[in-house]
Amino acid sequence: MPVANNSLQLREALAAAINLLDTSHMGSPRLNAELLLMFTLNCDRAYLYAHPEQPLLPEEILRYQGAIDERASGMPAQYITGHQEFWGMDFIVNPSVLIPRPETEHLIEALLPLAREIDNPKIADVGTGSGCIAVVLAKELPDAEIHAIDISQAALEIARANAVRHQLDGRIQFHENDLLGGLDIGKLDFVVSNPPYVGESEEDQVQLEVRRFEPRNAVFAGSSGLEIIDRLVPEAHDCLESGGWLVMEISGTIATRVPGILCAWDEVQIIHDLSGIPRVSLARRP
Repeated sequence: MPVANNSLQLREALAAAINLLDTSHMGSPRLNAELLLMFTLNCDRAYLYAHPEQPLLPEEILRYQGAIDERASGMPAQYITGHQEFWGMDFIVNPSVLIPRPETEHLIEALLPLAREIDNPKIADVGTGSGCIAVVLAKELPDAEIHAIDISQAALEIARANAVRHQLDGRIQFHENDLLGGLDIGKLDFVVSNPPYVGESEEDQVQLEVRRFEPRNAVFAGSSGLEIIDRLVPEAHDCLESGGWLVMEISGTIATRVPGILCAWDEVQIIHDLSGIPRVSLARRP
């Protein structure tokens, strides 16, 4: 983008950005270029289409070029803008936390009907990251007691910020802890988690931008992909009331092995998405 040209029009900046992202082999170059221009100008897409001849200010050109250069390097757009939508809510994100993804909404969909059958359900979100699961549950279950747990202090700062952002910070208790071990919060009705479940042997199959920019300990569990789940299952068993539920996000790679880890549990289910991909495991404590 020609930064020296102080009369650069919006459409010219957009075209240059699309070309750079396309040349850098970024997926959806137009979508990314528009998203980052909306972020730079603090406007919506309709504004971009309605004002193609608007000249950009020199500082706007510089900010936009910086954002496009970061995206061309592989940095996720969500880390550049600092935001990601989840469950129709806007969440703050940065490289300390995994970017919330649509497939994680299947966890919410699986848990909510069960939680609504219980008065004042007590729920722990293990590995809360951005806090997206805990915050959504606090919104959807106004009578629930919710605990958000993460080993990363930096992640918990983002989770707290998101709870404050949605005026739900008074509903969630935050804990810096490694899973559930040694945590004194009493018996639970639900343990929900989007744990690391990618094996290091699968690293080459993971998107480059995920490997380079998202927190490694939130993606990779160890050599098999089951190391964290192997630890979480017995800890959840000890923390749950009899009849309580463990709800975990999983992948197709580990889906056939998870039921074996849950062999001592009741009502073990693997829930698939509309494409037939295993997304969630459900299990009830005897």
